[in-house]
Amino acid sequence: MMPESVDDISLSDMSDKETSSRASMTSRAYARLRADIIAGVLIPGQKLKIEELRQLYDVGTSPIREALSLLTSDHFVERIDQRGFRVATVSAKEFDELLKTRCWLEERALRESIDHGNASWEEQVVLAAYRLSRVPRSAADDHFVANAEWEVRHKHFHVTLISACDSTMLMKFCDQLYDQNIRYRQLSGIQAYPSRDVTAEHGAICDAVLARDADLAAQLLVSHYVNTGDFLKDQLDDY
Repeated sequence: MMPESVDDISLSDMSDKETSSRASMTSRAYARLRADIIAGVLIPGQKLKIEELRQLYDVGTSPIREALSLLTSDHFVERIDQRGFRVATVSAKEFDELLKTRCWLEERALRESIDHGNASWEEQVVLAAYRLSRVPRSAADDHFVANAEWEVRHKHFHVTLISACDSTMLMKFCDQLYDQNIRYRQLSGIQAYPSRDVTAEHGAICDAVLARDADLAAQLLVSHYVNTGDFLKDQLDDY
């Protein structure tokens, strides 16, 4: 078998670099589109025109199409028969299904984590709860402004709670449902929960987990989600 020529090797290297660059652009387009859909910048039912998105995100046509296909698999985008793509629609009925499924899966994941989690996991839970408690939900004192850092730490806390469940597939499903829930929360326009102390709710969940009381921890987690869901349902009339 004849060895590859210098030209063949050069062409191969160029092809690998082009593939890597395209994958990077697709990842960037995917991340930005996903973030804008979750944040409500791109609203439910909005037609996603390739040329407009290409200019908005400063990437090529192919990465945009690939990103949209990935987002279709994630249920953030819907494919319109022969007419392109649109932002996935929302509804109170879909939110009910989302909430129920999230409670089922995260309760199971939390119970498995309590059963299998070690001392290192406990320390991570404590640290995640502490870091979340140190950040205000609002970025302003005199009126509500969503605090991006709080959102990041909030997700980290909830992910850490179930991170010892020993199932990457379960973790993936829970992560997808978490982001779908955040999308509904952003669309609802909820600014605050005046009758709730969310920090205290997080603390109670953390205490139950550290006590290895799976029944209480699961009850508190589900109640935490259902209480939030009740607030959101009242805001979904426009959808």
